[in-house]
Amino acid sequence: MYLNCHSWFSLRYGVIPEDELCDWVLAQGVQDFVLTDINSTSACLSFIKHAQKRGVCPRVGVDFRNEHQQLYVGIAQNNQGYYELNRFLSQYLEQQQDFPLQAPNLPNCYFIYPIHALKKLVSFSLLSQHYVGVSFTDLLSLKRNKLAYPKEKLVFLQSLSFRNKKDFNAHRLLRSIDLNCLLSKLPEAQQGQAKHTFYTPEVITQSCKGIDYLLKQTQELLANCRVDFKFGVQYNKNLQLLGKTQEEDTKRLKDLCYQKLPKRYPQASVEVMQRVKTELNAIIKLGFVSYFLINYDIICYAQKKNYAYIGRGSGANSVVAYILEITNVDPIELDLYFERFINAGRSSPPDFDLDFSWKDRDDITRYIFSKYTHTALMGTYVTFKRKAVIRELGKVFGLPKAQIDRLSKGRFNDNQLDHLERLVLRYSKYIAGFPNYISVHSGGILILNQPVFHYAATFMPPKGFATIQIDMHIAEEAGIHKFDILAQRGLSKITDALALIKANQPQAKLKDINKVDDFKQDTRINALLAQGDCMGVFYIESPGMRALLTKLKTDNYLNLVAASSIIRPGVSSAGMKEEFIKRHRQPEKRKEAHPVLNQIMPDTYGIMVYQEDVMKVAHHFAGLDLEDADILRRGMSGKKTSKDQMQRIKQKFISNCLQKGYSREIIHEIWGQIASFAGYAFPKGHSASYAVESYQSLYLKCYFPLEFMVAVINNGGGFYGMQTYLQELRNCGGRVHLPCVNQSHFALTIDKQDVYLGLGYLKELEQKNIQLLLEERNFGGAFRSLEDFLNRLNVSIEQVSILINAGAFRFTGQSKYELLWQAHFQLSTNPYQQQVNRWQQKLFVNPTKKYELPALEQNFLSDAYDQMHLLGFHVYHPFQLLQHKISSKLGVRHFSSWAGKSICIYGDLICLKTTKTSKGAYMAFGTFYDAWFEVFDTVHFPATYNQFPIYGMGIYKIVGKLTYAYEYPSIIVSSIEKQAVRKDPRFV
Repeated sequence: MYLNCHSWFSLRYGVIPEDELCDWVLAQGVQDFVLTDINSTSACLSFIKHAQKRGVCPRVGVDFRNEHQQLYVGIAQNNQGYYELNRFLSQYLEQQQDFPLQAPNLPNCYFIYPIHALKKLVSFSLLSQHYVGVSFTDLLSLKRNKLAYPKEKLVFLQSLSFRNKKDFNAHRLLRSIDLNCLLSKLPEAQQGQAKHTFYTPEVITQSCKGIDYLLKQTQELLANCRVDFKFGVQYNKNLQLLGKTQEEDTKRLKDLCYQKLPKRYPQASVEVMQRVKTELNAIIKLGFVSYFLINYDIICYAQKKNYAYIGRGSGANSVVAYILEITNVDPIELDLYFERFINAGRSSPPDFDLDFSWKDRDDITRYIFSKYTHTALMGTYVTFKRKAVIRELGKVFGLPKAQIDRLSKGRFNDNQLDHLERLVLRYSKYIAGFPNYISVHSGGILILNQPVFHYAATFMPPKGFATIQIDMHIAEEAGIHKFDILAQRGLSKITDALALIKANQPQAKLKDINKVDDFKQDTRINALLAQGDCMGVFYIESPGMRALLTKLKTDNYLNLVAASSIIRPGVSSAGMKEEFIKRHRQPEKRKEAHPVLNQIMPDTYGIMVYQEDVMKVAHHFAGLDLEDADILRRGMSGKKTSKDQMQRIKQKFISNCLQKGYSREIIHEIWGQIASFAGYAFPKGHSASYAVESYQSLYLKCYFPLEFMVAVINNGGGFYGMQTYLQELRNCGGRVHLPCVNQSHFALTIDKQDVYLGLGYLKELEQKNIQLLLEERNFGGAFRSLEDFLNRLNVSIEQVSILINAGAFRFTGQSKYELLWQAHFQLSTNPYQQQVNRWQQKLFVNPTKKYELPALEQNFLSDAYDQMHLLGFHVYHPFQLLQHKISSKLGVRHFSSWAGKSICIYGDLICLKTTKTSKGAYMAFGTFYDAWFEVFDTVHFPATYNQFPIYGMGIYKIVGKLTYAYEYPSIIVSSIEKQAVRKDPRFV
């Protein structure tokens, strides 16, 4: 019997997965044991589920420790005791306080003190449900000496942390990683002991002869402990009731739906009314009324605060969600598959992903926590990755960095490894996959029917919202379904662009950004799509997407919806992307589709493009029922599904298809296409939601490109780097200026066509000085000179030098060198400069002594290097910095007459994507600017990629064959060479 068993969720301490722990102890002939992880209940639900399956009594608790010094072990008598333990544990974890040395009196819990912990207690009396634990090594002492505690309060407390020597070694390595110390320096007090292992029941019984009461009392304690849960999606633990009764909630949902219906469908057809009725009946029957009402409540709050949002996920297939404005996608218009959203075999709620601006999400979260009582963020566990473990273990063993790099990159010969290197590789393989630390799920929020502590403890991450210690996988199995409240920058770009337009062009006539139907019909906007001119536009700005849009000649909303999903790895990896392009561009090729598939998916020419297509094919093509079809769809899209279930469905799929008379060749081809969706194809409604946001961005890019691009940069950009977006600003007619003490703010600002880089882009300029500068300028007006600036602000010479070298005082007309001399003279002759009260203007200002300076040369090359140092980029034409003249003047504008020919072109690298071929070799796809800042793409096949590697950003001489695929050009590279740049003249 073991009252103190640790799983690997005793983070950076334990080494045994909770299910393996259960199986292993049972295999040793022990039925009575308790999972008690250190300051954690993360593994409890999973352990309980596994124990129930094995027919074992589930018993759980917590090993409470301060700095890994054991205080006491708490064991839950029942579910209420489990709740009490979680609440007590959470109280101290959330406040990041040490646990009290004496355990609390929790009515439904037992607490057991190890003998060594009692020595620290000065005044202490055992409460009714508190016991003293005697370990295996304490047995002999107990027989010889009478303890100062009543005999009836003694129980057998043996820690079980390790199965064998390898487990113990791995534990010590984990403790060293946690403490960031050498293994040889690991303190004994910060690690477990090798004796915290398994002793057979026979050995324990033999050792307890003469003190048999110890085992009897332990058995009696265990007999009073059991924690049970029901698992399965049918047990929905989410908040079920918002009003007083279920009937009241149901009536409210129906009333809301029919009241708001005319706004979405002014002339609702019979089809619409029938769809609404069907959905409402399904929502009510399956118990999802509260789920819709809660999402609706969140959206109402967002609308009240004027927050931009996007509703997506499988819920976007719902007409009820569309009517309630949870989503902005019309499922009737797009013929969205109802069964993807909800079906008779689906017990879990539909999935709503609500995207908000990164600036607004925290407020939305605060609202949810204040409105709903039983709330927590969803936790997630970050696991050890193999390469990272190699690096950590290399440090633990004290290996030099060069050796660690060699091991982590796999650049070694097994025969040349020494003993320590072999140990690093051996244990890195063992530890890889262990949970490393608990984090916060990217957007999951729990809104439960009862307190969170019924399921697990909580901790408090930096943002200040209580977070549960379990992840979404076991939570869903326990019937806990998260609400997804996510943040993205695309929405901030839209809202910020609108604000900039109103400020910069107050007379401009802005359309309602939410009336996307107008944008869908705009020929100018659709022309941008067809040309792939989408830099900065949400989701469709990458080189791959730009190429796809051009090849498809995408000029309408429905094509964009398809493109948003086709670009995903699941579709691309099975060759369906190329097949879709072919059938889209060549209607005669559509006849090649299987007749049944063409009938099922006519809008995508018989090709699986969306997640629900898996369900359609499984149901209509293979004859699976909707429940199995949805399980297949979930399994193929990465959701947790058992291997047995998937194997059963695969066999049924093949069997049904054979009965329908399909050939084995077509069956395996279709199954292969389905399997490719493991790369996460989008649901159609999800793609449609993204396409709506893309159109909103396209409208702004089309009619207000400068303000839009400024908003893009101020919100962290996107797929490309800062220089690329600045160049796009110039391509759109903007004039980009260096930071200026009189014009710049923290971020980018725009004044008509003039765009000023923000002071915040100066990497070494302290934020407090930026704030002081802006406050002083706002209070005292523009700075008239450098002397005026230094008289009004307390700034060090180092910080002033940054501003001068960045060109922030160029309004003075003086060179940087003159200004630097002046700054040194003024600050050195006024030793009290740093003590000036910045809010108090001086009555008398002593003029700075003027010195005659020799002529100091300033040129663009030294300026460019200063800019690169201070900003990370320069504002000159990149070709100006080349050491040698370019030998080819060829550009994108000349491509039409060079199709199929070998060309030489110079390009400034924008981005490079490496990928593996089917044979495992590396190849790359590049995107470059030519000398006129027009974009072109390159393809680097493995032989070329290996022979001519690409060394970072810069200008390259590219030789290759210009090819066209559906009017889209790219260069198949035969050689590529990086061009040398001129050196900084000050250091030559």
